[in-house]
Amino acid sequence: MRDQALRLRLAAQAPPLQKIGTGPGGPRVIAVASGKGGVGKTSLVVNLGLVLGRMQQRVLLLDADLGLANIEILLGLAPRYSLRDVLYGDKHIREVVTPTPYGVRIVSGGSGLYELANLDSAQQARLLDMLLYFRDDTDYILIDTGAGINKNVIGFTAAAGEVIVVITPEPTSLTDAYSLLKVLARFGIVSEAWVVVNRVTGDREGEHVAARLASAAERFLRFPVRHLGTISEDAAVTAAVMRQHPLVASYPMSPAARQIAAIAHRLLHREAVPARNGNFISRLLRAFGLG
Repeated sequence: MRDQALRLRLAAQAPPLQKIGTGPGGPRVIAVASGKGGVGKTSLVVNLGLVLGRMQQRVLLLDADLGLANIEILLGLAPRYSLRDVLYGDKHIREVVTPTPYGVRIVSGGSGLYELANLDSAQQARLLDMLLYFRDDTDYILIDTGAGINKNVIGFTAAAGEVIVVITPEPTSLTDAYSLLKVLARFGIVSEAWVVVNRVTGDREGEHVAARLASAAERFLRFPVRHLGTISEDAAVTAAVMRQHPLVASYPMSPAARQIAAIAHRLLHREAVPARNGNFISRLLRAFGLG
């Protein structure tokens, strides 16, 4: 097992293959986070992933919001296995990856993600094997992290190297998002953050809210925050959730769906933020004390 782990580590350090739509470390990995729950983070992950998939990108959605399985719920799916079955059972990662009718794949983290810091050498080797499995057939990995600030959120954000913070105009959302940015900035976890403002009355409100957060982050944290886009309050979002059918598939011409499509285009055509200290695999190992 030591030989296998060594082989996988060496493979993780090898120069990655270059593909359209990927950063220098293989798939472009983006953590989607929020300072508080209930701001529409998971809806953005799912619908953003679907739009990227329609743009010929190979997308994997990783549900790291422990115990909630919100990605599966929004897609109307019930995966049989989760990452825990790979780390603690006898399943291969290909048995855990769940295809969807929308051209993207999902992986349920289950409680296995909560226990990453306590893996033994055999489980670490399985984790590395899992990550390497996606290196050559995936362009984007979108990670739906938990809300708030905890080790899991910080660990996956550090491993991803890029982060989108979802906020709403509510004062509590802004305050909690600022607290998250403060941790990211203080510990040098990412070099900058993108922000998406959800549930606004219009573009003008979204720009104003994003500017307030960016101004505070620049003034007090010296941390750049870029406005990636705005999503309007839209009844179609609630209707799609109730149907357990993605917004961009159910109501593609709704204001919110069109705004998410615009965010996906901006993301695709903006150069990836240079990730610090190696690729996703090596950063994940360090973030959870496995390297």
